[in-house]
Amino acid sequence: MSYRLGLTGSIGMGKSTTAAMFRDLGHPVWDADEAVHRLYAPGGAAVGPVGDAFPQALKGGGIDRAALKAALAGNPQALSRLEAIVHPLVARDRAAFAQCHRDRPLLVFDIPLLFEAGGADEMDGVAVVSTDARTQRARVLARPGMTPETLQMILSRQMPDAEKRARADWIIPTDSLDIARAAVARICQEVTKHA
Repeated sequence: MSYRLGLTGSIGMGKSTTAAMFRDLGHPVWDADEAVHRLYAPGGAAVGPVGDAFPQALKGGGIDRAALKAALAGNPQALSRLEAIVHPLVARDRAAFAQCHRDRPLLVFDIPLLFEAGGADEMDGVAVVSTDARTQRARVLARPGMTPETLQMILSRQMPDAEKRARADWIIPTDSLDIARAAVARICQEVTKHA
């Protein structure tokens, strides 16, 4: 039976880099954002139902995320409708990944809103990536097109870092790559020594 590790953290904390460290150690990683991209791509399972619900988002045989975002703007009912379509498809994708890798000792589930969406209960343990607020802000504002206002809006939708840390089984400090790598290696050792 595989150990299911939820990997999460707020924007700019270094989650993608940390997920790659688990991959480098040979552990399969399921990425929630990648799964949504696959579902929205031409031929993806979400294209039909999302296109029916939001025809303005259907472009080139796939779902155009910018057009979908515009269709959702300021409309909580539309967001709930979208989530009702997409969440079961994402859950099915995650289950297929777990089934495909069921013989592996450790499976990592990279889910940005793991706590916010109530997904932590489905995991055997949770690792939170974290750094100080100043470093986080500098990382995010260095991204193309990012503004302080957009960052604030994103943070307002995410559980505060201190709360995530309090709920985590492990904290992965991402102040430097070496520190993060050491924390990842320690988690992998702890989890797989009983496998």
